[in-house]
Amino acid sequence: MNSIEILTDLAQRPVDAARALPELTSEQLNAHSDGHPNSVAWLLWHSGREADVQLADLTGGTEVWEDFRDRFDLGEIGDSVGYGHTREQATQVVVDDQGLLGDYLHATLSALGRYVGGLSESDLDEVIDENWTPAVTRGVRLISIIDDAIQHVGQAAYAAGAVTN
Repeated sequence: MNSIEILTDLAQRPVDAARALPELTSEQLNAHSDGHPNSVAWLLWHSGREADVQLADLTGGTEVWEDFRDRFDLGEIGDSVGYGHTREQATQVVVDDQGLLGDYLHATLSALGRYVGGLSESDLDEVIDENWTPAVTRGVRLISIIDDAIQHVGQAAYAAGAVTN
């Protein structure tokens, strides 16, 4: 297995984990356990948004969100990514359809997987962001995108457990 195959496989792991979450009611999806601003819905939405925005930046293409914006009906807050959301902003992300959240995450990470599948090993070493020390390569950015999705879906699993027990 080479690096491209590993990254392509890894990009689908958060989708698999999200699909394995228990079926949640609208109330459970949008619950803010112990007053935490991030609900399961917010965590899954954010996982898709962060991957989507960063992939569009890498490809110069459009965001998958364009096909989902109306279905989510979140207004301006939906066009954000979630980084730096205040408690008030995070609680504005209300999604009643767990399947829609899974579909969006699947669409964004599948697009990421297709993108990665079209790369060569040497493409992973290309410096794409010199605003950091050390400069960020394409491979490091891809790992960061996938790692963020893995962490947030893991948090969603924890939060789902908290609201179902």
